[in-house]
Amino acid sequence: MRLILRILQLIYSVYAMLVFVVCMFLILPFVVLTSFFSASFQSGIIYFLATLWADGAMFLWGIRHKNIYEAPDDKKKPYVFVFNHISYIDIPILLKALRHHSIRVLGKAEISAIPIFGFIYKRAVIMVKRTDSADRAKSIAALKKALAHNMSIVLAPEGTFNMSNKPLAAFYDGAFKIAIETQTPIKPVLFLDAYDRLHYNSVFSFTPGKSRAVFLKEITVENYTLADLPVLKQQVYSIMEEALIRYKVTWLNS
Repeated sequence: MRLILRILQLIYSVYAMLVFVVCMFLILPFVVLTSFFSASFQSGIIYFLATLWADGAMFLWGIRHKNIYEAPDDKKKPYVFVFNHISYIDIPILLKALRHHSIRVLGKAEISAIPIFGFIYKRAVIMVKRTDSADRAKSIAALKKALAHNMSIVLAPEGTFNMSNKPLAAFYDGAFKIAIETQTPIKPVLFLDAYDRLHYNSVFSFTPGKSRAVFLKEITVENYTLADLPVLKQQVYSIMEEALIRYKVTWLNS
């Protein structure tokens, strides 16, 4: 029985990857057309197209998404959104969860090297090479510019996948430094089921099922200074950690 289930999962995973590619090629011509417009207009259209891609792909994957609001979510207010990063499927989940917000996402520059997908990716996200201090400074300036234009920004403070059986990996400072310097509240969002839908170890681990994004209470940074950054980072970490334990996410027992 276990062998049969594994074979079925491999077939489903191939199907899921084909859906991903087909949906990507469907939006590609429209992404190319946006090249003739201004950068700000181009980004907005690409996020709209990418959200449609996420809608179509997740429907065909049999993944049912739901937002859970533990605290109100002001769609007109700019936030520094932070989320737990544990799967490649975080990207379409993120697009569905934040579809009613005007957002700019910080992403790793290395992903732009992926053929075709990278062409779309680098036109949608604010890219960063974490090993290059000058590039990090450039990306931070771009994120602050987005906030100044009343857009929210989205960062994974863990920096990469959490590959442990702990709720979260250690946080980097970037999201919290930007929040303090721009006096923008932080809004944690948890992806509870991404690990179960697609394990970070293999693209052949796709499974259909539920997808939940939990919006936690915002953390104000009013009157915080950079001297308070470690306290703020720990505060956000503890709030997210407690919620992940409370929701009994499966990677804690892996």
